[in-house]
Amino acid sequence: MRIDKFLNGVNIVKRRSIADEMCKEGVVFINGKKAKSSRNVKVGDKIEIHYLKGIKKYEVLKLPETKTIPKSKKNEYVKEIQ
Repeated sequence: MRIDKFLNGVNIVKRRSIADEMCKEGVVFINGKKAKSSRNVKVGDKIEIHYLKGIKKYEVLKLPETKTIPKSKKNEYVKEIQ
């Protein structure tokens, strides 16, 4: 699954276009490397998002099989690490 679709699908960002723009700006990293929006995400990958106020780190636990998941199930798919 593409990183932009994943970030939107698991409710880390509200819209896929925002995730795409974040990748273009170079603030999204997968396993320590800058990620283009077309980069595929696998289970176990570490995602970093560099916001102005700090860095958020996530670990991919599971890939969604549908386009979006309920916000209440976010913790099944991604774990925030710090």
